Amino acid sequence: MAPSAVPDIATVADLQTALAAGKPLLLYFWATWCEPCKQMDAVVAQLAADLPGLSAMRVEAEVVDEVTLKYDVTTVPYFVFIKGGEVVDRVEGADAPALTAKATALARGGSAATTSAPAAKAAAPAAAAPAPESKDAVFGRIKYILDTWPVVLFMKGDAGTPRCGFSGRVVEALRKLGVTSCKTVDILADEPIRQGLKEYSNWPTFPQLYVKSELVGGCDIVTEMAGSGDLEALLREKLGADFAAVSAAAVAKHGGAPSPAAAPAPAAAPAAPPAPSEAPDAVRARIKDLLSGPQPVMLFMKGNPETPRCGFSRKVVEALQSENLQFGTFDILGDEAIRQGLKEYSNWPTYPQVYVRGELLGGCDIVLEMKAAGELGSTVNEMLHRMDVA
Repeated sequence: MAPSAVPDIATVADLQTALAAGKPLLLYFWATWCEPCKQMDAVVAQLAADLPGLSAMRVEAEVVDEVTLKYDVTTVPYFVFIKGGEVVDRVEGADAPALTAKATALARGGSAATTSAPAAKAAAPAAAAPAPESKDAVFGRIKYILDTWPVVLFMKGDAGTPRCGFSGRVVEALRKLGVTSCKTVDILADEPIRQGLKEYSNWPTFPQLYVKSELVGGCDIVTEMAGSGDLEALLREKLGADFAAVSAAAVAKHGGAPSPAAAPAPAAAPAAPPAPSEAPDAVRARIKDLLSGPQPVMLFMKGNPETPRCGFSRKVVEALQSENLQFGTFDILGDEAIRQGLKEYSNWPTYPQVYVRGELLGGCDIVLEMKAAGELGSTVNEMLHRMDVA
């Protein structure tokens, strides 16, 4: 994310200084990988400029663990409103109108000088915020995408850097059939598409693969079809014998995601290298040993189940426990080499990370989404069974 005009809280001492100033405070929790945070950064900067009665500060949620845990933050973007040292309101998600309305109300109550002209000025961001996209407009965008590209994958991330194990498996299934170039849509960067497609397709989860505008299915169906040869048969039927070239030609003509082979190096590359005393190969060997240990479900987290060191880790522990799933854990805060090495190993930049028999299930957002859909326990058990009989 580009440098922000909003100051950052990097330590608990920074937070204490901000609270001691006595001004109403807006804390904005964000993460580098979250696309909606880039949009909300500009909204927060505008609010900070327009509301002199309010202090606004950013907190990188997965870096400043103590502050994130203190305010029970488990998702980003997330906003906490504080007055007199007490939390008075919250906003979850990239909801610019709600954020503007609540920030304006807090600023008005924070200083008598904001009761007239400044208050009217502060309302400007709300007026300028884009209206929510209508259902017809979202469906129109979905239909355009499906009509333009013969093979479309709605996924988390892109073909070069999938952001969940399920998306990665569908990309791999297509790649093995020679479809190294197709249209991918990152639903993490487009919330209207993410929500609208569930109704459009009557299919509640992601990824979703379409061929010639028709839904093929999600990860389980695609991987099963790939294994039986039915996926190749479907592609031949819909696109012809040279289906890989047809898909590539459409991407070349209309634009789309790069193929995995042509994609840039994984995002984990800029991460700090493992400790100098331990070679990368040795770190990878230790990771493999951890993933092949006695517990088939493994959670790499901050802290441990009894004392999680971040809200994201705590939420995942609670989700796994609620499904009566047995799992092992590893505290990445106690091993910097594993903490950095696992990012490259999994091509997943954040923590926590959940694995089933050494295969990445996903992070906090994936686990909580599956839990909310009633699919977490069944998916883990299906993965365990599939790997047992493989």
